[in-house]
Amino acid sequence: MTYFVTGATGFIGRHLVERLLARDGDIHVLVREESTDRLQRLIERWGQAQRIKPVVGDLSQPRLGVSDEQVERLRGNVEHFFHLAAIYDMTADAERNQKLNVDGTANAVDLANALEAGRLHHVSSIAAAGAYKGLFREDMFDEGQKLPSPYHQTKFESEKLVREQAQVPWRVYRPAVVVGNSQTGEMDKIDGPYYFFKAIQKTRHWLPEWFPLVGPELGYTNIVPVDYVAKAMDHIAHLPEGDGQAFHLTSPKSQRVGAAMNEFAKAAHAPQMALRIDKRLTDALPKGVISMMLRLPALKDVRRTVLADFGIPDEILEHIALVPQFDTRDTERALKGSGIEVPPLDSYANRLWDYWERQLDPDLFRDRSFEGAVNGRTVVITGASSGIGRAAALKIAAAGGIPLLVARSVEKLEETKSEIEARGGTAHIYSADLSDMDSIEELVQQLLSDHAAIDMLVNNAGRSIRRSVELALDRFHDYERTMQLNYFGAIKLTMGILPHMRERKSGHVVQISSIGAQTNPPRFSAYVASKAALDAWTRVVSSEVIGDSITFTTIHMPLVRTPMIAPTKIYDAFPTITPDEAADLICEAIRSKPKTINTRLGTFGEVAYALAPKAVDQILHMAYRVFPDSAAAAGKKDEKEKASMEQIAMANLMKGVHW
Repeated sequence: MTYFVTGATGFIGRHLVERLLARDGDIHVLVREESTDRLQRLIERWGQAQRIKPVVGDLSQPRLGVSDEQVERLRGNVEHFFHLAAIYDMTADAERNQKLNVDGTANAVDLANALEAGRLHHVSSIAAAGAYKGLFREDMFDEGQKLPSPYHQTKFESEKLVREQAQVPWRVYRPAVVVGNSQTGEMDKIDGPYYFFKAIQKTRHWLPEWFPLVGPELGYTNIVPVDYVAKAMDHIAHLPEGDGQAFHLTSPKSQRVGAAMNEFAKAAHAPQMALRIDKRLTDALPKGVISMMLRLPALKDVRRTVLADFGIPDEILEHIALVPQFDTRDTERALKGSGIEVPPLDSYANRLWDYWERQLDPDLFRDRSFEGAVNGRTVVITGASSGIGRAAALKIAAAGGIPLLVARSVEKLEETKSEIEARGGTAHIYSADLSDMDSIEELVQQLLSDHAAIDMLVNNAGRSIRRSVELALDRFHDYERTMQLNYFGAIKLTMGILPHMRERKSGHVVQISSIGAQTNPPRFSAYVASKAALDAWTRVVSSEVIGDSITFTTIHMPLVRTPMIAPTKIYDAFPTITPDEAADLICEAIRSKPKTINTRLGTFGEVAYALAPKAVDQILHMAYRVFPDSAAAAGKKDEKEKASMEQIAMANLMKGVHW
């Protein structure tokens, strides 16, 4: 027995070759010149290298680029010609689909005719049925069905070529949605249901496994593992009967898309859809309403952003659900007694998920390191002369970033710059008073003049005042100067750099806020108000500039041991994080660019206040009594001032909160 196989290095092809190697005879394999190394690796995996005969050619060439000498040598000697080479990609454009699927099939048919092959086996697809409504039988082909995409169109046309131009006996195989090997989970690319695995993975991260989800029921799908397809094709190809027929290599019964996704969610230990909304509810709307809405520019951008976050191509959404059902009676008759049948999805979904998560998850191949995010990029850091800003600058420079250090004290900035340069890094310093709007304008002009690109901005400079409103009644300037630096200074600098970032269509801003903006601790009305204002401004502006690829991260920083908290002596005994630990949060904001970075206690404070604000007021009032105004707040100095045991206990219970 002699075989000729196109697409042998492809996913279905290499599984088929493994089956053919269990039989007798040589296997001639079409391979492009640049893919010979890949074929050689597969030959080593298959074994029996002497039986694999590479034939250099190309799908786009007449007779697949096979030389006249080889055609003469093989003429009349090839019993089975398998044509699998094609593009199986719903996202490919019409030109590429035409070239590989239609033109490639025409060239393969010409070669099979020239070789006078005993039989031509063409691997088509259920896509040839397009949007046919009802049961599509194996003896059906041209039923006037709609072909909604270039992929559907070319699978139909390529099968038509085989039917009309093959001068040798032919058989057609129409696989359903092909997934990985049911025994090993092996798959070679992200396709079909795999596009939704990232969404399942993220849902698992956000919610516990038991959490019930509500989602749409999109319709039906039909999933088969690649090993079933290869076994069925190999078996049917060698039967004496079946020429001039098409065989549906599909599950006899289609599955609901929601049920299939639940199987994968179960395998991932992720939440499942407990309630699936029937698609007929949306179908009842006037025709075209939903598609018209999704074409609105604003909704298109939202949809594109959400899908991109999950790694789902926009092009495939309309083709998730299959319109036709598929008859498999001829296939079932051909496989009767062979023991070959489609395994139920729940018997191997866990293997598919495990292989994807270990081998195919796109996040495995991304540079998710801090170095990758910051190397060679300029990062403006305010308040960089000490504390958090200085620690962040050192880390950024060590990772290859170029910190632009901003503060009032040139002397301290020079010290930070010298330390960075001593460690082999690069830094630039800029003296500016960030509570002075004119000074900020001069700073922005200088930054943009000195640097071709400003990639990131860290608004770290700030002022904190711990003083009860009772002691602040005649100190309105507390609120003015706190707002001037923490709010106006931060947004003035950001607004100065925003046009530059918008022009470049790139930029990230890190806003250093406070856990106080979430927990509302007493005695911090001036400080918390300024940070809450910055939070609100950031939420609004981020939605306006996201279309320009400018993003924001707000860090609700817990209590940090910096010179800013030194006047409050009770803090000496309180649990705090170090400037280095705070700088790590800034580095994470630069690396992964989340919307916010919060502590659990901060998030709990927000939730508690939303659910029971009066109860939270009572708890905070108790803290107000436990933590009195400091001597510094009253304009005095008390060297004996220190935290009581009660204060230390409460501070440890609510670690990180400013009391």
